[in-house]
Amino acid sequence: MVPAWAQPGSATHTQVAPPAEFHRASTTLQQPLGIFTAQTDVGSAVVPGSASLDAAIGTYTVRSAGYNIWYGRDEFRMLWQRVTDDDLSLAADISFPNPDGYGDRKAVLMVRASLDDDAPEAFIGLHGAGMIQLALRPTRGAPVTDLEYRINSRGMVAGPTTGGLATLTAQRIGLRKHGESFSLYVSVSGEPMHAFGPPIHLALPGPYYVGIGFCSHLPATVDSARFSNVMLMHGPAEPR
Repeated sequence: MVPAWAQPGSATHTQVAPPAEFHRASTTLQQPLGIFTAQTDVGSAVVPGSASLDAAIGTYTVRSAGYNIWYGRDEFRMLWQRVTDDDLSLAADISFPNPDGYGDRKAVLMVRASLDDDAPEAFIGLHGAGMIQLALRPTRGAPVTDLEYRINSRGMVAGPTTGGLATLTAQRIGLRKHGESFSLYVSVSGEPMHAFGPPIHLALPGPYYVGIGFCSHLPATVDSARFSNVMLMHGPAEPR
């Protein structure tokens, strides 16, 4: 059964934070896929997720239900490596095969302290409606905060906009970890990736988890995102 707090926002319902004591143990499949060591249903949504790789074109498809990656806990499918690097970068082209998915569905590039549903984390989320967020959960179970850049897939304004992406379409996004600093990188029309907006800061001693993930924002309905040209680089290099 899906609790009322987990139902997505609508004209007649507001999604709210889960009860502080509510958790589900994450479920991990110890099976490598491409560059990733394993994959996990973080927070174990009521419908299991899955993932596949088209090796011929280098595209990962991540399928997941899940009420959100937000508040004090998450539900989503994550493909990951466990690493200890002080510096790394992760970048991908992202698309949504289903044109009718929920607008707040999230494809993410993420670094998190553990696979628990309430773990500290930093991530970039690309929403189905076009918003890009650079987000942070600073401590275990704390609410997520973020910087938001609102565009949609056609480059039109989708709402209040921060920082100048109002008339542009992001073709590729990247996350850079440099010590405790996490930065958003963007390629708008195929140009080299470049930093956008201010960084956020999170102390995240290793080992930690880095990878890609997706949440449909619908607690019991599976949707999907595609990640192409995924590039994970260990060391101080910027995303590209």
